[in-house]
Amino acid sequence: MIVARFATVVIIAYLLGSIPFGLIIGKLKKGVDIREQGSGKTGATNLMRAAGTKLGLLALVLDVVKATGAVMLAAVIVDRGMGTLTIGGASVYWQHIAQVAAGLAAVIGHNWPIFARFRGGRGVTAYFGTLFAIFPPAGIFGAEVLAIAALRSRHMSLGSLLGALATWCLMLPLTIIHHLLPPIYLVYGFIVIALIAYQHRDNVKRLRQGTERQLW
Repeated sequence: MIVARFATVVIIAYLLGSIPFGLIIGKLKKGVDIREQGSGKTGATNLMRAAGTKLGLLALVLDVVKATGAVMLAAVIVDRGMGTLTIGGASVYWQHIAQVAAGLAAVIGHNWPIFARFRGGRGVTAYFGTLFAIFPPAGIFGAEVLAIAALRSRHMSLGSLLGALATWCLMLPLTIIHHLLPPIYLVYGFIVIALIAYQHRDNVKRLRQGTERQLW
């Protein structure tokens, strides 16, 4: 039963993550395929540049909602009543593992969506969406860092990287020192942040060269 539930969680989360709201909105509202514009990504930032700030923000909200929904649904499908799993002498709720599995599947779906020929975004909005369901304070703190860094530097890529890293910096002491969070959340954050950094490798190169695209 647990295997079937986890398979359901991963499949649903991936399919939800695969909904390319940036691509859909761009085609419906402006008649453009944002995969052929700017960075070629389907995320909110590229839509913002190609179709305007309002549509970009709409895509951002929807991308966050789909990822949040994926993790919340996972917590319903695999509830705490299903017990725990012992890993390295520590007990971890199956529900926490399901949340992490759903979060990772949603981010992968966002980056490589089956509905858009596996050409998606960079995973930032999806990651924050999962955090709003897994541990909201980290998501809120990271979003604040992202916004401040992006607005001050005018580089969304820099803000995204710093914001994502900030979430892990908050979870680290809460997990290791205060034992308020299950360690699996910290592992999840590390994996996804590494994935986000990989997806931003071209941006990092341009940032170092001083040629990175600016907001607005």
